[in-house]
Amino acid sequence: MNINMDTIVKDSDAHLRDKSAPVSLPLSEADKNTLMELLTYVRESTDPELAEAKNLRPAVGIAAIQIGIPKQLLAVVVDEEDKNGNPIHYEYALANAKIVSQSVQNAYLKTGEGCLSVLDDHPGYVIRSARIKVKGYDMLQDREVTFRASGYVAIVLQHEIDHFSGILFYDRINPNDPYAPVENAIVIE
Repeated sequence: MNINMDTIVKDSDAHLRDKSAPVSLPLSEADKNTLMELLTYVRESTDPELAEAKNLRPAVGIAAIQIGIPKQLLAVVVDEEDKNGNPIHYEYALANAKIVSQSVQNAYLKTGEGCLSVLDDHPGYVIRSARIKVKGYDMLQDREVTFRASGYVAIVLQHEIDHFSGILFYDRINPNDPYAPVENAIVIE
């Protein structure tokens, strides 16, 4: 499959709200191929020349339901800096990812969230857990993993795992006051 902005399922399609099913392990060749295609999309989408040539919109994550496959598969690629300014590269190709614990403290992106499947603007804060623990199978490591994530990468993972339940980021925006202050939340610039 050639994933691009023409083939990504948009939020006007009710199938984006479908629940995604867990996949069998070890991964089938089809599921491995899907995960690799998702990961390739995310990797290539941040290269301006490739994005232009292949009709890609920049992304840090994508879930299989966004290409019409209702399976618990997702890919995330995030580049950040630690508190000392050193670069950190996160890359996951996860099957059956689930959040097994989360912090009481909340976090949100100051500029709000976006999604490849959502073309319209949905301003407001998307309140999520500041820290999470994720369990799943990582194809890149070829094993079951359990890891902690915080800050921006935690938000990205929660966004993609929400897709497994048919939840879109704007479902989490307060409809009455989209920019309502959140006490003790971490604001990510």
